[in-house]
Amino acid sequence: MAASMELKFTVHTKIQKPVEEVFDGVYNPTKLSQYFATGGASAPLDEGTTAYWSFADFPGPAAPVMVKQVTKNRLIVFEWGGENDSPLCRVELKFEPLEDGSTLVSISESGWPSTQKGLEQSYGNCMGWSQMVSALKAFLEYGINLRKGAY
Repeated sequence: MAASMELKFTVHTKIQKPVEEVFDGVYNPTKLSQYFATGGASAPLDEGTTAYWSFADFPGPAAPVMVKQVTKNRLIVFEWGGENDSPLCRVELKFEPLEDGSTLVSISESGWPSTQKGLEQSYGNCMGWSQMVSALKAFLEYGINLRKGAY
């Protein structure tokens, strides 16, 4: 793989809810724990804090989420990873209000090394974030947990 290649992806989906409700669905640990961090989210995603996310379907230590930047109802930026041979990656969640009252959620992640292992890890996380935005949509629009029994 070329050394200059940056491994980065963006996934997105449109959620038929206002931006304030969609943002809170990610920011609020009680809500996040109901469809994504099903083993618990320790704290709200406030700038400068470290929250811990646990996943009931993937036993192991909680993942530290180091929140770098928050613009209410618009942007959450955090870093995570860096343990068990995993690189420290940057995640950007963008929330764009649309004219019809819905919200476009985009999630970008970057930071893997340009190696075969980095490529494989990025593909795994791309799948995970794709599933997260789908689970967020199902939770906010229909009140269901898509993650339950999925893994």
